[in-house]
Amino acid sequence: MRRICLTLPTNRACAATIAAVHEEAAYAAEHFDVEVHLLVLDSADGPTRAEHADVIRELPPDAHVLVHHLDEARQRDFLQRVIERAGLAKPDLMLDLMLPSEVSYGACTNRAFLIASALGCHSVHRRDSDSSYQILDGEPVFPIHHELLSLGKRAVDAVPEVTRTRLDPADIHKPVAMVGSSFVGELSVDIGEIRDLDPEIYYEVVGLWADAGTPPDERRELVEDSFVGAGNDPFTHDESTLGAPDIWRVDMCNIGLDREVYERVPLPPATSTIGSDYFLLHLVRDATLPGVVHNRNIVNYYTPERRTGPGFTAYQLRFTKFLLSMLYLYPVYTAMEEARGTLLDEQHHVRPALIAELAVGSAGTDRAENVRRLEVLDRCYRQLGGKYAEFADHLMPLCERLLDEAQADIEDFALLIEAWGPLVAASRAEAPVRGVDDA
Repeated sequence: MRRICLTLPTNRACAATIAAVHEEAAYAAEHFDVEVHLLVLDSADGPTRAEHADVIRELPPDAHVLVHHLDEARQRDFLQRVIERAGLAKPDLMLDLMLPSEVSYGACTNRAFLIASALGCHSVHRRDSDSSYQILDGEPVFPIHHELLSLGKRAVDAVPEVTRTRLDPADIHKPVAMVGSSFVGELSVDIGEIRDLDPEIYYEVVGLWADAGTPPDERRELVEDSFVGAGNDPFTHDESTLGAPDIWRVDMCNIGLDREVYERVPLPPATSTIGSDYFLLHLVRDATLPGVVHNRNIVNYYTPERRTGPGFTAYQLRFTKFLLSMLYLYPVYTAMEEARGTLLDEQHHVRPALIAELAVGSAGTDRAENVRRLEVLDRCYRQLGGKYAEFADHLMPLCERLLDEAQADIEDFALLIEAWGPLVAASRAEAPVRGVDDA
């Protein structure tokens, strides 16, 4: 029986989501020959964690679904033991990159990857706390159905499981490394209010995440496609496509990854940066590893704290750092696209050293474009007025620090890639994981 990890990272109250994801785990165990490790990585406050623990204790028992509820103390204990076993030169830095004090979308998923390795899992399937499942004929539509049909199989063996195949013949014996879908509902990034206030400012602001020198028509097309997911069409029937994955149609709240990918290259551990967890989508596509994109879209919704007061400021800062991160990620993406199949060795394994080398080279990129991004963002937010102008006042004294952080983030990513192999090996040696218990 194959072990898989269905993970839900959270820093907010999400009792209903925990119960719903447990239903998905039970569905997987019932319909596939798998043992599901449901991993709730809980960074919420004490009362909220206690509420989550109460919900988990009341979940219906299932012999093939094991629930692990880990607060940050348990996560830290596990990481400290793994880092010590790995014998890394800078253990304190590695712990900070894996469990930073600030929000990190990449770091929380990296923790799930290492814990999944310790548990002996073959794949990681991620869901988010601000999402839910679509309903068809009174039943939830679970993405894990498609993920377990194909993930880890040779592409040629996955052909009978999909609706259509757009596979390069050269890739038929490579493993299916990723299965994913998108979302319906609200934009994945909470900037729809900007579009409502001034569509042209929205185009200018969202267009800042395009690569420097992108022609205006391509920039506008990118803006049109950004953060919109699959729109609002409800699920009616299954569709799936095997081939080079269209990563614009995949969201990290709706993805399954094979361990042959995440055990070789981690996600960027950047803090307070939206989108820092999407790197592996680019890697799978550019390395010519097959993927499946299906239409069991998750329902995305917003939690209220991100729209007022400190929550608004924190969220807009994460969006700003996302824009700045592109200066360093685009050169890596471009180089990976050019390298394509050479990113893999003869056994179709990703070459981590090459990815680390690309990240190191990117760190020296001229900052002028990021200075311009901050200037445009300042001007646009002041034009919007109100809380956006107030955010611009908050942003101005932080600009130099944010420029430094964006460069440091790509340098930290390179360091983590170099340390990742020993960390994964050490995690495997920790199994069965001490301290990874039901809460």
